[in-house]
Amino acid sequence: MVNERKQDVSIGRLQKAGGAFGDRVTRGIKATLKRFLPKFVIQEVQQYRTYEKAERHLYLKIRLSNSIGLVNPKRLQPPKSARSFLFVCFGNIIRSPMCEALMKQALESLPEAQVAVDSAGLNAVPGTPAHPWAVIAAQKFGISLEKHRAKLLTPEMVNQADVIFVMDYQNQVQLLSRHPRALEKVFMLCAYACGDYHSFEIADPYHCGADATRSCYEVLNVCIQNLVSSYLCESPGDPV
Repeated sequence: MVNERKQDVSIGRLQKAGGAFGDRVTRGIKATLKRFLPKFVIQEVQQYRTYEKAERHLYLKIRLSNSIGLVNPKRLQPPKSARSFLFVCFGNIIRSPMCEALMKQALESLPEAQVAVDSAGLNAVPGTPAHPWAVIAAQKFGISLEKHRAKLLTPEMVNQADVIFVMDYQNQVQLLSRHPRALEKVFMLCAYACGDYHSFEIADPYHCGADATRSCYEVLNVCIQNLVSSYLCESPGDPV
C-alpha cells in the first residue's frame, strides 16, 4: 500500500513537471513566432481568433478574395436605383448613427429625394445612448447625437433595406453569417472614401479615444458626401 502511494505521488509529480515543461515550450514557440513573423500576420491570426467558429470560414474567404484581388471593396457600389439605406456597425453608438445623421443632414438640401435612412448595430444593446466621444465629435459637423438610442439589427430591417453599408470585416462577416440572403445588398462604406484612404475598413474608435473618433468622423463625412453626390445629385459623379 505504501509503495502504491509513493508510486501515485511520483506519477503526479511527473505529470505536473511535464505540464509545466509543455507550458514553457508553448510560450517559447509563441515568443519565437512573434519575433520572426511579420506584424500583420500576427494581427491577422489574432483577428481570426476573435470570430466564432462558424464565422471563421467566411472571414478567411472574404479576406483571401480581397487580398488576391478577386474582390475590391472600394470598387463595389450599389445600384443607383437604391432608395433605402441602412448603416450597420458593432453597437450603433459611434459609427453607424453618425452615418445616418450625416446622410439625413445632406438630404435636407434635396427635399425631392425619396430616401429612407436608418442605422443599427449587430451587437447593440437597445436603448444605449451614443458614446460621449461621438456626441462631442458630431457637434463639429452641426449634428447632435444626444437623443440617439441604439437599435439592434433585425431581420425586418435587413429585408427592407435596398443597401446595407458596413464599416469593417467584422461587421460584414457577422451580418452575412446571420443573414446570408443579404449578400447582394451588403457593401463596405470605404468605397466612398477619398482616393488616399487605403484601408478597406473604417475602424471602430471605441477603444481608441476622442481623437480617433474625430478622425473616424472625418472619414465618414467624406464617404457620406460622396455617396449622396453619387446617388442623388443632378450630375452624379464618382467618389472623390
